[in-house]
Amino acid sequence: MTDPFFLPVSGFEMPRFAGPASFMRLPVLGPDHPRLPEVEIGLIGVPWDSGTTNRPGPRHGPRQMRDLSTMIRAENGGTRIRPFEAATCADLGDVVINPSDIQDSMSRITEFYAGVIGRGTRPLTAGGDHLTSLPVLRAVAAKGPVGMIHFDSHTDLFHSYFGGTMYTHGTPFRRAVEEGLLEPGRVCQIGIRGSTYDREDRDFAASVGIRIIEIEEFHARGVDDVMAEAREIAGSGPTYVSYDIDFIDPAFAPGTGTPEVGGPTSWQALQVVRALTGVNIVGADVVEVSPPFDASGATAYLGVQVMFELLCMMVQTER
Repeated sequence: MTDPFFLPVSGFEMPRFAGPASFMRLPVLGPDHPRLPEVEIGLIGVPWDSGTTNRPGPRHGPRQMRDLSTMIRAENGGTRIRPFEAATCADLGDVVINPSDIQDSMSRITEFYAGVIGRGTRPLTAGGDHLTSLPVLRAVAAKGPVGMIHFDSHTDLFHSYFGGTMYTHGTPFRRAVEEGLLEPGRVCQIGIRGSTYDREDRDFAASVGIRIIEIEEFHARGVDDVMAEAREIAGSGPTYVSYDIDFIDPAFAPGTGTPEVGGPTSWQALQVVRALTGVNIVGADVVEVSPPFDASGATAYLGVQVMFELLCMMVQTER
């Protein structure tokens, strides 16, 4: 049984609209807290969108997601998993980034996550735009490349932007492959769709062995079949899960900077995560929630529901 210190505040103890917001009402542990080494899974905010190339806003994602996460309760109604009793979890706060310097921000993010991982804690991140995943992966994969299951409508495998800008939310996984952080043969990208400038990203994926499952194939085959292949590709080795909220159709998640129509429903959005059972998840993120494009909070709420499903899969790995 988890120490009561690490259990979320119940809605029966304090109304969900009251008290300071934290991820899923978990305790907030600062960098000097004496109980940090006990945390098995740390929920972290990265309020940063300097890699955005068109519609900014994901820097505000972690704050809104914390607020909406007060609706999360103790048990997953579908899987019956009670993650807060299965592993010690805590809100580790936000990474302090530099909003005017991409390279400095990435260094700060990597340093923060290196400390988290060095204490034996696995990170679950709320972004932030998708460039956030690169500095996180630099810490996660410090001892060797990892596999990745990636839910998105874009591959984020482009070489550069405007000919020479190498670090945007469209390039993180190209850089991650080049830096030896990802094992390409163990990477599966699911839900890719939308109009394109060219086939450069697909050509790169084919050249290094990354498996892309485009949305037409996803809908034709169904969640169970697609996810069986994704699990096979990931294998038993350490695997990172990256979930861009624009994987989901904008009818359900309009609050994102680069929406693409024709995507999965909110139900399928949860199903694909529940199908990660057995994957050795060493870290995960949910990125690109952009509150300015959905002031209602519906997108952020769906985002934290996805985080909760990821947490339930991560506690299975823990045990």
